[in-house]
Amino acid sequence: MEDVYIARMGALSAKRNMENKIQALCTAASLDTVISPGDLTAIKIDFGERGCDVLVNALYLACIVRSIKEVGAKPFLTDTNTLSLGGRRNAIDHVETALSHGFCYPVTECPILIADGLKGTNLKEVEVYGKHFSTVKIAADIAAADSIVVISHFKGHEVAGFGGALKNLGMGCAASEGKREQHTALPFVKKDDCITCGACINACPVFCISLSGPEIVIDLEHCIGCLMCMNTCPKHAIDIDWKDDGIVFVERMVEYAAGAVAGKPGKAFYISFLTNITPHCDCMPWNDIPIVLDIGILASRDPVALDKACYDLLNNADGIFGSLLSDHHHEGEGLFTQVLPGTQPELQISYAEEMGLGRSEYRIRDV
Repeated sequence: MEDVYIARMGALSAKRNMENKIQALCTAASLDTVISPGDLTAIKIDFGERGCDVLVNALYLACIVRSIKEVGAKPFLTDTNTLSLGGRRNAIDHVETALSHGFCYPVTECPILIADGLKGTNLKEVEVYGKHFSTVKIAADIAAADSIVVISHFKGHEVAGFGGALKNLGMGCAASEGKREQHTALPFVKKDDCITCGACINACPVFCISLSGPEIVIDLEHCIGCLMCMNTCPKHAIDIDWKDDGIVFVERMVEYAAGAVAGKPGKAFYISFLTNITPHCDCMPWNDIPIVLDIGILASRDPVALDKACYDLLNNADGIFGSLLSDHHHEGEGLFTQVLPGTQPELQISYAEEMGLGRSEYRIRDV
């Protein structure tokens, strides 16, 4: 059974601010046993797409940076380039997006390095032993780092069910070609629901969607499976085969997560923020209102236990009236499956355990 540490929201009883809580978490979860003096330490963070404002606050990252520097390590903030159109498809745009979101040196006291290079081609082939891959393509500078601290904003995801530490490792540490390997789910148009508004045409980064007569047509031969079309459709008229494609997507993502930490036994540390828990991924250039109230910040040295604890805490929370939840959530129900029907959120936890990434049994320790 793995320990998962939590600093809960609310300050009246303990009279602690977020910086105090983060420092206490790093101490309780023994960050100093994961990072060694002189380590080049990757702080894996999602800098978020332009227009999204529910990211992990850069001020909170500064607290984590200080804890790492106190050990004598040399941290750098990092992320990888995306497949979708927007402000993170190459390293120049990506750094500018990060700076616009407050991830700048005067705030974090930490440099930024986009781990897969200028155009997403800087990668290292890493061996894994999964159903789908024998090697995975990990961003080279993450693979080269001596240790890694994975900072995740826990939220929903349209195919994986939720995005936490495992998704931050699997999709977030993959070079661009590795992201393409994971995106196997191909979309189709539900013609009865489509209003031919063209939102999907504008969202497609490889221009494989067009209007042919009265219908939207997707060129599946050139589709990269990024699902930006599905995410932007206002009528939910674009879908995937959840039974087959959804399962394969999650399994491939988890195999990439295994590759991201290969060669770093005992050198990975995970912090997840259960704040601003929105139903969609931070790669969207917008965000919906949170579906539950803020819960807290969690830390562990086990990404599987951490994701399972986050998922359980979320499912035991009450839904916010007016969010995508149709009514207040009842204990024991799958919250993300209510707002993202068809997803199987627990699959990534069970497959990650099968892949040897950690254990799903955990013990919550309040800090």
